[in-house]
Parts: sequence; C-alpha cells; structure tokens
Amino acid sequence: MIEVVIDSVRASLMTPHRMVILREMDQDRYLPIFIGAYEAEAIAIELLGRSAPRPLTHDLLKSVISTMGGRISHVLVNDLRDDTFFARIVMDMNGEKVEVDSRPSDAIALAVRVKAPIFVDDTVMGVAGVVPEEGLSELAEEQTTVSQEDLSAFRDFVESLDLDDFGPE
Repeated sequence: MIEVVIDSVRASLMTPHRMVILREMDQDRYLPIFIGAYEAEAIAIELLGRSAPRPLTHDLLKSVISTMGGRISHVLVNDLRDDTFFARIVMDMNGEKVEVDSRPSDAIALAVRVKAPIFVDDTVMGVAGVVPEEGLSELAEEQTTVSQEDLSAFRDFVESLDLDDFGPE
C-alpha cells in the first residue's frame, strides 16, 4: 500500500468532469481519478474548512459510523478495472476489522472528514500513476495562462456590440 495525499480537486472548464488528484507521499507520482461534481464539491468543502448548511451524505455517514462505535482506520483505492477505480473503507467496529466497498470519491470524501489516511494499492499506482516529465508542469502552466493578446479578439468583439440592440423594445 502506498500512502497518498490529496494534491488537488480540479474542474474542467470545457466539460462537466471533475478530478481528484492524489499524490504519493514524498514522491512526485500522481493518481488522477475522475469523480462526480457532487463528490468533488464534498471533498473541496472539507479541504477548505467550510461546512454546508445541512449535513452532506458523507457527514451523515461519519456520524452513523461514530454513533455505532466505529472508527475509520483508512481508505484504500484497491482496484482498477475497465477504467473504473474501486476503493475500500476500512473500519474498526468494536475491535473487529470491517471493510466496505466504495467508490473512491466517497471514500476520499469520508477520509478527509475523519482525518483518516488514504492509500493506493501498489498495482493500481503502478498501472495508473503518472510521473510528470521534468518541465511539463511549467509548460502546462504556460498553456493555461491567458494573455492580454489572447483576449484581444474577444475584446474587439465585445466592443463592436451595439448594446442598444439588447434593450427593451
């Protein structure tokens, strides 16, 4: 098992997809996992130290486990089949080890709430983990930076609009 931390939760500007990026502790190897928007928000809310006005599903699950005398030991991204990741929530329930099947996004959202460690199976990391090439992050940063020159075509278009055309008739 390889211990990881959440490097980031990202949203695509072009699609509705979200991604959680796990980073191997003390290494420069990453595991990107596509997740749903709701789960991305649940993870991000907790990481930012914010709270929802009402408990989210992961908050409810945390309360239920605690009320029943359980404690989450860790979560494990344990498998990858047909481009789908699988995870396990590992708990101590009154001295007994209990493992529950989970989507990685739900397991991670729960782990951040209870401050439990997150692990990835060695085989999964070996197959799906990525190590950025040196200089690649700088290139990606350059490509995502929008310059004033890039915006000039949009500025020209907006300035050419006759806003009176959009008013009430």
